[in-house]
Amino acid sequence: MIFLLQRFSMDVKYLNQKYSFSMVSKNQIKLITSLQQKKYRSSNGLFLAEGVKVIQELLQSHFELFHLYHTEPLFDNIADERKTLISFSELSKISALSTPNNCLAIFKIPTHSEIVDTGLVVALDDIRDPGNLGTILRMCDWFGVDQVVCSRETVDLYNPKVIQATMGSISRVKVSYVDLLDWINKTTLPVYGTFMKGANIYKEVLPKEGVIVLGNEANGISSQIEKIIKNRITIPRFGKLQQTESLNVASAAAILLSEFCRSGA
Repeated sequence: MIFLLQRFSMDVKYLNQKYSFSMVSKNQIKLITSLQQKKYRSSNGLFLAEGVKVIQELLQSHFELFHLYHTEPLFDNIADERKTLISFSELSKISALSTPNNCLAIFKIPTHSEIVDTGLVVALDDIRDPGNLGTILRMCDWFGVDQVVCSRETVDLYNPKVIQATMGSISRVKVSYVDLLDWINKTTLPVYGTFMKGANIYKEVLPKEGVIVLGNEANGISSQIEKIIKNRITIPRFGKLQQTESLNVASAAAILLSEFCRSGA
């Protein structure tokens, strides 16, 4: 352990000699850490992303970089005035992760275009867990679904944990927040809701275009929205005891998207 600490100290000393690290000002720290909260992301029009893969995906998309902080030479294609080389200890002050990566970027929140009634659309009714939302976006990206419609109660897309969980898929899936009940009433697409009791998804002929509604982790689809869903589907249990109460919503999304894409191909 003593040897490892000595080696770490030597590595830090070497890096400080080799590279000219900058300090992060108090005002910068205040701004960056405030972006972990939705109200400050909204008021500033900015959000955080961490890790080379996620940042690289965003840089190659329509998202506009505000500033990049990195602990080692990375992203040579980014202009010097848009990035700052900092030490790991400085990065720790601004990171939203318990174990910081080697880079953190601030991006501008874009304005979203209108929802189009075409293709498969995933509708999320009060999804609260950031990891679930991020994973669902990855599933949509995998299965070629480029539109997700969320109720206003659903966790914020730009929550750092959501961004991390998407692993870059946020750059390819358009997410909109609406009055979900009102939107479902107006859409021209057939609407399918996931329930514990419904038609067996493996025996249904599913359309190429439609809306798949997924409900809250604890309570499922809200009663108001349930009333207007005509197509009730379920993922049957195959276990002998039949005691599992429900599937994780992200796991259910993967199965549903697979079946819709396979059936509608």
